[in-house]
Amino acid sequence: MPRPPVPAARPRRFRPRGIALMEAMIAILLLSIGALGYAALQMKGLSASSSAMWRSKASHLAYEMADRMRANRAGVVAGAYNALGAPETVTDCGAAADCSPVRMAVLDHGQWNASLANELPGGSGVVCRDATPDDGSAEGSACDGGGTMLAVKVFWTERGVTSRLVLAVRP
Repeated sequence: MPRPPVPAARPRRFRPRGIALMEAMIAILLLSIGALGYAALQMKGLSASSSAMWRSKASHLAYEMADRMRANRAGVVAGAYNALGAPETVTDCGAAADCSPVRMAVLDHGQWNASLANELPGGSGVVCRDATPDDGSAEGSACDGGGTMLAVKVFWTERGVTSRLVLAVRP
């Protein structure tokens, strides 16, 4: 007797339950958190790089003033660099005319402060005798006139905070 034909298996009906969608949403969430972390790390790196750049410029400018003082040894010995007041514009000496060591110190101080103002945000500086050189701010240099070293103090502002760099120079 012939066998009756076997009915074809009924395909199972697929009921979407949202599992794949949930997995995709969790994967997107984790990738988003990772991307935000990476962006925060990049911002922190840029901030540190910017701070290092300003400190490097301030260091370069402090050494520039120290070099000016080494070039004008007579002005240093005469005390001409010690706590010069507000920067002055000197036109009666420099490359075209001879000038005294004291006037050269005033010229150096004026040119140096102009460089500080141009190259650093809120940049200013002072050269003075100071027994405690690691104090002071842009508003008040806190030079006490004591000590055996000249302090080259550079001040600038970054992100609303005043920063300071001090270089001690033996007269």
